[in-house]
Amino acid sequence: MQSAINRGVMNNIAKDKSEAFALRIVNLYKYLESECKEFVMSKQILRSGTSIGANLAEAECAVSRKDFIAKIYIALKECSETRFWLRLLYKSDYIDQKAFDSIYQDSEELVRILSATSKTLTKGRQNNDE
Repeated sequence: MQSAINRGVMNNIAKDKSEAFALRIVNLYKYLESECKEFVMSKQILRSGTSIGANLAEAECAVSRKDFIAKIYIALKECSETRFWLRLLYKSDYIDQKAFDSIYQDSEELVRILSATSKTLTKGRQNNDE
């Protein structure tokens, strides 16, 4: 029953966008390692950028509403971390303005979706607690 509730809240848009974003991050990682010979930040962004979708996948199998909300927040935090690495890669000239703008825009969209989802879930939880 709980997973049906979770699936209703976790729309396909968030899952699809997080997966597409993860694929972009994987390709960025490959580029950074092969073309730029950058091995530290590339690993960091690979971890955080792919973790967003992984946490949303985990949320689908959450054992409780509280667990589900926690996974959404973790995905949001991972997205925020990924944005840090993107800014750092741009400011250190590993990626150009065009690449940065494109992938950063995708991260902003994910933040908006995850923020709205977490606010809706938290508000719903507060209403249930009253």
